[in-house]
Amino acid sequence: MLRRKPTRLELKLDDTEEFESVKKELESRKKQRDEVDVVGVATSSEMSGASGGGTDGKTREQMIHERIGYKPLPKPNTLPSLFGNLQF
Repeated sequence: MLRRKPTRLELKLDDTEEFESVKKELESRKKQRDEVDVVGVATSSEMSGASGGGTDGKTREQMIHERIGYKPLPKPNTLPSLFGNLQF
C-alpha cells in the first residue's frame, strides 16, 4: 500500500461563521418543534380529560385504540360467520 502525505486542512473565518449560522438555525427550528410538541401534548390531554372525566378507568390498550381510532367489534358466533355462506 502506498503511503501519502497527510492532507492539510485550513479553517477560514468564513467557514466558522457559516457553521455558527447553520447551528443557530437548527437550534431555533428545534425550539419551535419543542414548543409545538408541548402545545400538542396539552391539547390532547385537555381533550381526553373532557371526553370522560379522565383516563383513570381505561387500560393502556383502550387508550391506544382510542388514539388511533380502532374500534374492535366482537364477531358473532353464528354458523354463517364461522363457515361463510356455503351453498350446496
